[in-house]
Amino acid sequence: MQRLFSLELPFSRFAWNTLVVSLAGLLPLLVLFIAMTPDLAGHLAGGGPALSRFVRQVLTNGVPVVFVVNYVAFFLYASTNARGNHERRPGSVLFLDVAARLVAFIVLHILIYVLSADWFGSFGGSRAMAVRVMAPTLARSAFFENISGVYLYATLVSAIPLYVSVIEGWLAQGRSFAHRRSRGIAVFLSLVLFVAVVVLLTGIAYLVSAFQSSN
Repeated sequence: MQRLFSLELPFSRFAWNTLVVSLAGLLPLLVLFIAMTPDLAGHLAGGGPALSRFVRQVLTNGVPVVFVVNYVAFFLYASTNARGNHERRPGSVLFLDVAARLVAFIVLHILIYVLSADWFGSFGGSRAMAVRVMAPTLARSAFFENISGVYLYATLVSAIPLYVSVIEGWLAQGRSFAHRRSRGIAVFLSLVLFVAVVVLLTGIAYLVSAFQSSN
């Protein structure tokens, strides 16, 4: 992680590494979503409007969301690493990453939904409707019930190597763990953090949905 995402890299290389990681997290989950969604594979195989709308959704929503969320998170990772905060304040580094991913994921969905309403006539061409459906959509994404779930899990899968790197470095400071043992603990704690972020986003989305329903 420190080699692939460093402030010493040129912007083009940093962006390329981010894109590769983003696609590596996105494409397998996209295939899984198509396989798990009844009749979706058949509709896409037939081509036509269904395939074009699906591809447009992935290219204009999925790829930008996953890439930008990862870029922001990896840039923050590189910045904190350059200051040596990974060793001194690993908890702050992880908190900053989680906060950045959640905020960027939500804000980008709002922005893209609104632009989709303007450019493609989605949501009946209504910006208000685009914003209103965003929270229920994100609430269901944790259960992999819609394509936003693919984007959510793609961003978090991409974050696991970062979490493992930070947590393993923190464990190594104590020098009480063998390398193999510290790697296993770091992976386990990273998965726990992964689940915690999903639960937190789902909770936020449900609270927003409840607020919208009461008004």
